[in-house]
Amino acid sequence: MPGTRKLGKTSDIRRAMLRQQVTDFLDYGRMETTVERAKEIAPMAEKMITLGKKNTLASRRSALGFITREDVVTKVFSETAQSYSERNGGYTRITRTGPRRGDAAEMAVIELV
Repeated sequence: MPGTRKLGKTSDIRRAMLRQQVTDFLDYGRMETTVERAKEIAPMAEKMITLGKKNTLASRRSALGFITREDVVTKVFSETAQSYSERNGGYTRITRTGPRRGDAAEMAVIELV
């Protein structure tokens, strides 16, 4: 797993949470979360888009092993990867939005560029 942030969770719970967040992020193209989680999501999402640009059977199976919904994999391989075919990385942008009201956690918006 990229990064060294534990996010207050055990490794299996953290992996499941990040898989689901990457899936939702690739489905909607935008997500509001904490800065730490956004920094963990970005490289994973960029890896999935890069796999989509390769568009081989092996890359599709690798993406299906990480992304939790098959329709999102289809969307990444058909639509998202095609729109970034001329770009060599840097598919995401993280914008800080300030502290959350309840616990003052630093919030951010992560979106596809």
